[in-house]
Amino acid sequence: MAIRDWPEDARPREKLLKQGATALTDAELVAVFLRTGVVGKSAVDLGRELIERFGGLGGLCRADRKSACEAPGVGEAKYALLQAVMEMARRTLAEDMQAGDALSSPGAVRDYLRLILRGKEYEVFCCVFLDAQNRVIAVEELFRGTLTQTSVYPREIIKRALSHNAAALILAHNHPSGVAEPSPADRSLTRKLADALALVDVRVLDHFIVAGTSSLSFMESGQL
Repeated sequence: MAIRDWPEDARPREKLLKQGATALTDAELVAVFLRTGVVGKSAVDLGRELIERFGGLGGLCRADRKSACEAPGVGEAKYALLQAVMEMARRTLAEDMQAGDALSSPGAVRDYLRLILRGKEYEVFCCVFLDAQNRVIAVEELFRGTLTQTSVYPREIIKRALSHNAAALILAHNHPSGVAEPSPADRSLTRKLADALALVDVRVLDHFIVAGTSSLSFMESGQL
């Protein structure tokens, strides 16, 4: 049965407008995005299949162009729309993060870092540069590595911090393995960077590790 023939309260779009987006299942959210199904399948059926195909909403949102466009019901236009939605989410979180004191709104920083780092198949090391009032000056990806490690050079981080005239920074990197627990190398690097940056009066406020749906804060876990 086509969605237009469903009871009005059961239709995903009408349900969203009446109850809010949080009331929808993952498949229903994808159905609203897709708008239409394919022959023999409603948009909700198709949404359910896409979630299964890509291993969840996150997998669908992070799918590369080739994989997404090969999936039934997606194609170039829907892929472009999905990328636009993801970029809007990134920019919205960036605005939230930059709006105030990074220490008074750690959730905004964490959410932004999770969005830009989660799902990457290689390690990425980022820095969030802050001014004296802990307001965000810039966020930069400084180093890329392999599936298991990244080479990080303190000298380059110091150069970028001085270039931004930063008073403090937040370190962040991802673990493609999906395990957020810091390794001995992560702990050693954090101490090394904190000591090196202290020599130029730049404080390291935190170090986030993003791994799948989880994340770890060195500061919150008492490791910084």
